[in-house]
Amino acid sequence: MLALATAIGSAGLAAGGTAGALLGAKLAGTEAAAGLPLGILVVGQAAAAVFVSRRTASAGRGNSLALGYVLGAVGAALVVLAAAAGSFAVLLAGSAVLGAGNTAVFMTRYAAAEAGGDGARGRALGAVFFATALGAVASPGLLGPGGELAQGVGLPPLAGLYVVAIFCFATAALLLFGASNPGVPYLGRGAGLLGPSRGPEVAREEIASGIGAPPARVAVSILAATNLVMVAVMAIAPVHLVAHGHGLGPVGIVVGVHVAGMFAPSPISGWAADRAGPATVAGGGFGLIVASGVLGLLLDTDGLLPMAAVLATLGVGWNLGVVGGSALLSASVPAALRPRVEGIGEVSMGLAAGAGAPVAGVVVAFGGFAALSLAGALVAATGVLALAFARLTATG
Repeated sequence: MLALATAIGSAGLAAGGTAGALLGAKLAGTEAAAGLPLGILVVGQAAAAVFVSRRTASAGRGNSLALGYVLGAVGAALVVLAAAAGSFAVLLAGSAVLGAGNTAVFMTRYAAAEAGGDGARGRALGAVFFATALGAVASPGLLGPGGELAQGVGLPPLAGLYVVAIFCFATAALLLFGASNPGVPYLGRGAGLLGPSRGPEVAREEIASGIGAPPARVAVSILAATNLVMVAVMAIAPVHLVAHGHGLGPVGIVVGVHVAGMFAPSPISGWAADRAGPATVAGGGFGLIVASGVLGLLLDTDGLLPMAAVLATLGVGWNLGVVGGSALLSASVPAALRPRVEGIGEVSMGLAAGAGAPVAGVVVAFGGFAALSLAGALVAATGVLALAFARLTATG
């Protein structure tokens, strides 16, 4: 059920990741604002991660994730209204609420890791991430057809993917809520979808001790740095291609290639995390992100195929970083602390990306896509060095 709900819910991801940048640039009248909707979305995603993780002890993982999907559907509806009214302010407000849907998609990996246990944590996490690929890869390709559908009912073309998100998030919420029963320990019915928000208290000192452990700190840093670079580049790439004369359909396909890289390798990266260790997998992810930045410097990214190569490499790097970082974080703390610490991991991803996406628009406005590629490569290279230093410290 986790995999099915994730496959359906992930089809709503392209709304904020692809259409959001295009809609932001259109409503604001400048490419420099393209990163703002995605930046606001990931901040909302971070806030929702705190909410979902706090509810998990009382409502169960399934019900908490379902509520995240419900909020995501509400956010998508607000963005549809923003597109129809031409309101940039409502677009930002809707993007913030939409982030809760993204939270539900991505935090499902921790429920899978818990189901897999110590021996198969990476493989279980990878299996759910692979299910994410089924919806997430297909949805950017709906940018063109979704736009035609939206026009057919009197809405702006860029509202099409948000209509898709409303349906997908709502369906995933119903599936998770229906599956959340006492017989499924990693979902658990708890108090119900809208039940009491407070469960067994976990002292702040315990949470601080858990997140302060060296492996947990390293894991959170991996997640933040990986998401920072990916979101910064993806806030700009669709706008960059459209500005160079490419249509929504081809741009959607290129983004789909990137999303395939983000999720399709998950069974392999999950297996590798169990065999070689999550830190090793995350280090490989940083290496690929560096390679993506180098490609962005050397290739003519005004074209579809060169940009597809850059984004595919970036997507696989992101996959290795997030699978490795998530498995490391889940294994670093006791079971009672995992929901709260996992929430902190999501917050770190959201805040890092929320800072990076708006800055990316400014960087590109002054230095072009090559400057953004260089900045991303430098961030990832710093991550490689930090991981190497952490290993030397641990063994020395």
